[in-house]
Amino acid sequence: MTQSRLVSSCARAATAEEAAFRIDYPLAAARNTRVVALDAAAGEIVRQAAQMQWAQARFYSAVDPGHSLVTMSGERVPLIGELEDSNTLVLVSTTGENTEAAATIGAACKVRGIMTAGLAVTPGQLTSEALFALRPYARILLVPAEEDDLFELLRATRA
Repeated sequence: MTQSRLVSSCARAATAEEAAFRIDYPLAAARNTRVVALDAAAGEIVRQAAQMQWAQARFYSAVDPGHSLVTMSGERVPLIGELEDSNTLVLVSTTGENTEAAATIGAACKVRGIMTAGLAVTPGQLTSEALFALRPYARILLVPAEEDDLFELLRATRA
């Protein structure tokens, strides 16, 4: 570390020892996250999350068989168009409904190398239809998820 960078880091750190562990570059940009509700109850969870301030996140409900999505304002949009600049997609399910949409969305993400996460919002249940609907299509799976886990996941991924 150069002397000027060390001084700069030391100014932000309480001690020189702390400065040695500082990461001296900016965090990665916000992710272009898409959040898709697969059932009506999941739609309410996603709608609540959509009301918060996010950098690049967009929120939808899935339409069978998943080739279209519906925005929170009710506009129908093509799935493929919404995935074009995305790097993360979160599927949210409470009941296990709409497995065909989950399969279509999951396959589209896999082909494009988009990281997929699934939230089976089934508090207290380790197994559920929601889990079985999401498992084949989500690289990361939160089970049993609580409603506020979506907010925490979006914050953690800088959505």
